[in-house]
Amino acid sequence: MRTDTVVAAEVRESRGKNEARRTRKRGMVPGVVYGAFKDPVAVSVSPKSIQSILRSKSGHNTIFNLDIQGGESTPVMVVDEQYDPVKSHLLHVDMKRIDLEKRLRVTVPVSVQGDAKGIKLQGGLLEIVTRSVEIECLPDEIPGQFVVDVSELMIGQSQRASDIPMTGEMKLLSPGDTVIAHVVSLRAVEEPVADAAAAAPAAGEPEVVKKGKKDEEPAPADPKAKKK
Repeated sequence: MRTDTVVAAEVRESRGKNEARRTRKRGMVPGVVYGAFKDPVAVSVSPKSIQSILRSKSGHNTIFNLDIQGGESTPVMVVDEQYDPVKSHLLHVDMKRIDLEKRLRVTVPVSVQGDAKGIKLQGGLLEIVTRSVEIECLPDEIPGQFVVDVSELMIGQSQRASDIPMTGEMKLLSPGDTVIAHVVSLRAVEEPVADAAAAAPAAGEPEVVKKGKKDEEPAPADPKAKKK
């Protein structure tokens, strides 16, 4: 996304860890600018200016003007940065010169808007699957974000990358069938719960044990039998 933001930069005469420390002590951050078939230039810039750009909605897709003291003024983008792992301070920044006449490959965030009908009418659930897509376009055409409307989605329906309208010289590079968001049904998972009352014998009732064979009763005495 092209902006009118201007970041002042100073040329660093030398490189190395000691020079980088001295630069940070002055409240600046070391960096380098390269690209557009020109020699790379070691510079120092304000960390607040760079962080303000990176925290904006367009983030790394922001094209701003780098005004190098005693040198060139050129449109650039931040392509890489390093932070202190403990204090999270910005330590170094890499910037790339941008040729405004050449197409770029950029990753653009995608957000959704609207309340899906499948939620209200069918009790479904909206799932956001993909939050960014890759496109190719001219620098001046880089959007801050794409917004996808999910209002009409019912259960089983989805919005895909191919549904995002491309304007001007934009070209979608992500697969067209990439799902951005869809509505799915809520399936209640029933877990069998043992009924303790049914499983246990009733209170006061003797437990019945089945035997494999019924005990034989002795045969009744024959009254006609001869007594000894």
